[in-house]
Amino acid sequence: MDSKSVEDMIEASSGVHFSGFHMDGLEMTNTEVGQPTTSAAEEMCKQPFVIGVAGGAASGKTTVCDMIIQQLHDQRVVLVNQDSFYHDLTEEELTRVHEYNFDHPDAFDTEQLLCAMEKLRHGQAVDIPNYDFKSYKNVFPARRVNPSDVIILEGILIFHDPRIRELMNMKIFVDTDADVRLARRIRRDIVEKGRDIATVLDQYSKFVKPAFDDFILPTKKYADIIIPRGGDNHVAIDLIVQHIRTKLGQHDMCKIYPNLYVIQSTFQIRGMHTLIRDSQTTKHDFVFYADRLIRLVVEHGLGHLPFTEKQVTTPTGSVYTGVDFCKRLCGVSVIRSGESMENALRACCKGIKIGKILIHREGDNGQQLIYEKLPQDISDRHVLLLDPILGTGNSAVQAISLLISKGVPESQIIFLNLISAPQGVHVVCKRFPRIKIVTSEIEIGLNEDFRVIPGMGEFGDRYFGTDDEYQPVVASTQ
Repeated sequence: MDSKSVEDMIEASSGVHFSGFHMDGLEMTNTEVGQPTTSAAEEMCKQPFVIGVAGGAASGKTTVCDMIIQQLHDQRVVLVNQDSFYHDLTEEELTRVHEYNFDHPDAFDTEQLLCAMEKLRHGQAVDIPNYDFKSYKNVFPARRVNPSDVIILEGILIFHDPRIRELMNMKIFVDTDADVRLARRIRRDIVEKGRDIATVLDQYSKFVKPAFDDFILPTKKYADIIIPRGGDNHVAIDLIVQHIRTKLGQHDMCKIYPNLYVIQSTFQIRGMHTLIRDSQTTKHDFVFYADRLIRLVVEHGLGHLPFTEKQVTTPTGSVYTGVDFCKRLCGVSVIRSGESMENALRACCKGIKIGKILIHREGDNGQQLIYEKLPQDISDRHVLLLDPILGTGNSAVQAISLLISKGVPESQIIFLNLISAPQGVHVVCKRFPRIKIVTSEIEIGLNEDFRVIPGMGEFGDRYFGTDDEYQPVVASTQ
């Protein structure tokens, strides 16, 4: 890139201004506050992966859970059943037990379930109640459940309470035909719960079906994944397990390096990754979805900056205690792919100064030719280093070393990228344990050519349209 054009681009930038949060003339306290987003990210990395499996009674939830557990045999997985948290029936309720609705949300001790889940999520063993469906009471001994990498929470109404939903990293709804569920319920209640068929059918018509329509089916909208046919749907379960393994790999890396932050994945994010990784995606779509992902990474990275407490007066005359963002900030993009992340940074921080670093590998001897143009006062700023791909980590080490040589404290550098290879994460975090890396996905690794896999190809070529290799062929109509 022409040196003059780089300098012009840098000098055109002015001071930092965070759009929508710049409020002059208001009092501000200068008390430094901790970074809740940082501590929350650290805590998220230490916590288990929680999967919720909901659906109607006898829909096949337990079968789905068992299949997931079987495929995750090399991971520590525990199953927690909502059925274990039924309230004990009183003497009066026992006298008319056939009129008791076991499919109503009030039948469960949700507070006890929440307490147990919180303990498991924070690495504490818990005693899960052992509910007896013949005496309708908890019997001893309770089942001891130890902390694990994966917690599967199964039950008909686990999506009903928003507090429980918030604990879950993945929500699955098992969708099975009503006739199939009824047939299974009749067989199960007769064999396992000692009930006669007349009682089962009476309870189904009075309580089970109405409760499904009123309470269970409406929670289907909260599911990330809907599995038709339950345990018979092997394809869906295989895909779910593959996704869980990906997330567990990211969690493992976070446990090793507390300065690595992987933004919480959703199926929306997963879908965008699918599009930008597809070699047949057009340049227009690649840029569109890459920009969306970059914006998410930038926003997450900004959440790791220090802030001060600030009080403002709202239009109602009330006082709101909030925060004021870090003003001493700049971006540094690694030419050329890093330049694709500049627009997202500018959209979040108006007028932000952005420096440039060019790192070029010369021949096979590993020497690096470096061009840099950075703000003169960069040593006084927090720096967001921009490069969409972290591969071997060699270029990142060169870039970070340059920033440190310019006086930037290591702890004030946040490295933002879309995807990271484990090898690159190891190299950077081992060399610079005080910087922060924010990424959207951890990759499988590097191939024999040191290319990230599965990866997305040459990011700069695909983003800027300089390589026809990634442009799908369109047949001419002429």
